[in-house]
Amino acid sequence: MSESDTMVEEVSVSRLQPGDPAPSFTLAADDGSTVSSDGLAGERYVLYFYPKDDTPGCTTQACGLRDSFGGVTATGVQLFGVSDRGHELAEKFGVWIEKSFAGRSYFGNERSTFIIGSDGTVEQVLAQVKPAEHVDQLLAALGR
Repeated sequence: MSESDTMVEEVSVSRLQPGDPAPSFTLAADDGSTVSSDGLAGERYVLYFYPKDDTPGCTTQACGLRDSFGGVTATGVQLFGVSDRGHELAEKFGVWIEKSFAGRSYFGNERSTFIIGSDGTVEQVLAQVKPAEHVDQLLAALGR
């Protein structure tokens, strides 16, 4: 490769599907605590991946979840939003993808949600959700 060639980050995208084992993880929560797959073992939980904090779409999505939080948790699940800076978890779930905006290509989280069963496998995937529709889709998937 010559010096004038541009390096492009190659990422193999293969979004996890229902029945796949959920990858192990340990992440810091906003409150400084640690959330890990080991700590959630035996429980049903939801991981929703979103592109970036404090953007209009992510704010719409987060507000919808906030407003329906009681309905979501009434299903017995714990809910976690992920926009991890190192993007390791997004890569493991297959949602770290190439995007483009205004003629510029870059990598970021695909807005997708994974319902993880108490057995540690992916129960359902809500792929490429729209921010305003996400909470209704999630509640339907959780049986509410």
